[in-house]
Amino acid sequence: MAVNPKKHDMPTQDAQVRARNFQEVALGYPLEIAQEEAKRCLNCKNRPCVSGCPVNISIPDFIREIAEGHFEAAYQVISRSSSLPAVCGRVCPQETQCESQCTLHTRAKMDPVGIGRLERFVADWHNANITEKAQAPTPNGHRVAVIGAGPSGLTCAGDLARKGFQVSIFEALHTAGGVLVYGIPEFRLPKAIVAKEVETLKEMGVDIQTNVIIGKTLTIDELFEDGYEAVFIGSGAGLPNFMNIPGEALKGVYSANEFLTRSNLMKAYLENPKTPIMKGGRVAVVGGGNVAMDAARTALRLGAEKVYIIYRRSMEELPARREEVEHAEEEGIDFRLLNNPVEILGYSNPDNPRDPKNGFVTGIRCIRMELGEPDASGRRRPVEIPGSEFELDVDAVVMAIGTSPNPLIKQTTEGLEVNRRGGIVIDERGLTSRERVYAGGDAVTGAATVISAMGAGKLAASAIAEALA
Repeated sequence: MAVNPKKHDMPTQDAQVRARNFQEVALGYPLEIAQEEAKRCLNCKNRPCVSGCPVNISIPDFIREIAEGHFEAAYQVISRSSSLPAVCGRVCPQETQCESQCTLHTRAKMDPVGIGRLERFVADWHNANITEKAQAPTPNGHRVAVIGAGPSGLTCAGDLARKGFQVSIFEALHTAGGVLVYGIPEFRLPKAIVAKEVETLKEMGVDIQTNVIIGKTLTIDELFEDGYEAVFIGSGAGLPNFMNIPGEALKGVYSANEFLTRSNLMKAYLENPKTPIMKGGRVAVVGGGNVAMDAARTALRLGAEKVYIIYRRSMEELPARREEVEHAEEEGIDFRLLNNPVEILGYSNPDNPRDPKNGFVTGIRCIRMELGEPDASGRRRPVEIPGSEFELDVDAVVMAIGTSPNPLIKQTTEGLEVNRRGGIVIDERGLTSRERVYAGGDAVTGAATVISAMGAGKLAASAIAEALA
């Protein structure tokens, strides 16, 4: 039977409707479409898609189960490798990972199988139809501490819990989930999904303690004194980067971290929120990654009249997922490419120091760019075009140009080596310069993808289990 060359489209909310609500944009495959998509899989013997998955899910196996109508069996296949299937099915960049290795794509030059969409279908089916709680394995007598309840920490904890380790997660915020709850908006990843995945880990015996800041509330040395035999650092990269241009201290300038945390975790989009955030007006978001797309689309839903994405390279170099870019364009986000900010402009009334408008953003001055020779990363380097400055009238600016690891753990942990960017130095198994202290995810690499952080947590869990055995 001939294979359908096209991947089945994902149903979505209408662009004009969704641009003003926080409900999930992508609606998921219906059962019949999921099975049709699963039947596109060739079930290759060499399984190239598996090698493209950072957590090595047995992709052809779970897809075959879908095709045969065995949806819970498909879930069990995925859950052997992934602690967060409903999350990964929504936010992982499958197009550059497992799907990029699909034989349909690499050899037959067709659309790859919709692996991420099928993973989401399976996880959603399980959550809607299976009510049995996960079973906690027999304890093996070993205790491990995990710092951070984000993707890497949750994955490390889940893998260790399955092997009988007594795991405690220490999370600085009041809700577990890390970037999944404070960074990724509700319209891309409903928080109920994250809460369900976290609850499954608790059912397996993982202890999650929130409002505990390692480096202040407790130190890593104190964790060892308390009887933990190994520590995994999965504290993420929560320190925002700025451009160091004039005007960044004006009122109405946010880091993407602050802007998204206020909206996602602290519910600033509610009618009478407990945390302030600027709503309405004109908003400029600086950056071209997934976080920039999230910030721009959040600003729109908060009531902005106009939202700009300002990015110094062209659309071809834009690092955000193609699907997120397409959704942003459909919703009316204005992409100002090959532009770079040089100054943020503000209101000043020297005749009236008490003028309430003083110190607020009024605009952003940019310079046009052109692409020159490739830089060290292989991308063409943006070069300023002299005399091409122009101004945009805006009321708020969101800086979405990356984040770095928080230095607190390094400052309070003697002998922990970090690199010049503040990332924790590890070996090929995730071990740091401190004995039985492991690390992974954004705390090591700086801001990266959810699935790469999960892969790091999985690797470290294996190393910890081996060391303690």
